[in-house]
Amino acid sequence: MACKLLLIRHGETVDNVNRIMQGQTPGKLTENGINQARSLGAELSQKHIDAFVSSDLQRAVDTCVEVAAPHFQGDRQAALANIFQTPLLRERDWGSFTGRYIPDLKDAKWTPDIETTDAMRQRANAFLQLMRQRYDGKTVAAVGHGIINKAIQSVFFGKPMQDIEPMKNVEVRVLEV
Repeated sequence: MACKLLLIRHGETVDNVNRIMQGQTPGKLTENGINQARSLGAELSQKHIDAFVSSDLQRAVDTCVEVAAPHFQGDRQAALANIFQTPLLRERDWGSFTGRYIPDLKDAKWTPDIETTDAMRQRANAFLQLMRQRYDGKTVAAVGHGIINKAIQSVFFGKPMQDIEPMKNVEVRVLEV
């Protein structure tokens, strides 16, 4: 058996719009981001989903609540209570780049406090193992972030991260793990 993983990127955030490096900050969905998540929830409402998993960062949790709510008769509190949150799905730790305007970082020297690609791939591998162990034979909707979702796909497909296409907000990619 396998876990059918619906890997989702969170909805649009204020920092996405303002091109700010969010890293592991909570983040806040824009009105558009909330609507994106609600639309995805409506789209997935007729699909069988056994479990909902989210990064423990607020922007991902808020997205996951909106995606899960239709499976709980629209009850967002019940949806929240049934989401398994994990730091394994957190976005890359950008260290001293966190909170900075992204275009200003184009030629910036990377600092040693930025999470390495290897460390992210280790987290991604641990996440995939967790999904296999905890949700074997189940369908799981998991809300993460752009770069950690790339790392997960990189590990899953055995490809370098640069060969994985970036995910748009609330995009879903299906992996049989």
